[in-house]
Amino acid sequence: MTLWLTLLGMGLITYAMRLSLILPAQRVALSDALQRALRYVPPAVLAAIIAPELLRPGGALDLSLGNARLLAGLLAIGAAWWSKNVLVTVALGMLALWLLQLAA
Repeated sequence: MTLWLTLLGMGLITYAMRLSLILPAQRVALSDALQRALRYVPPAVLAAIIAPELLRPGGALDLSLGNARLLAGLLAIGAAWWSKNVLVTVALGMLALWLLQLAA
């Protein structure tokens, strides 16, 4: 019972913390420049997470053709640009990674 109460309590605390930032933000008017700048935050964060995995798969910089993650990532970037569809991008990227790892 203690575990469930702890989980419930932590969930409520997390929800309250997030809500405390969202509710006041509804009353604050952001400038157009700030709104445009905030549109770039998700792609920047995603790139910061993914780039090290593509360029440093074993902890060291690897820009060779033997880097399956980099090749699959480049294919996924091409698929994203061509299709503009997240599902197609992820599917082609994962398929390419699996096939490249299988071939290695």
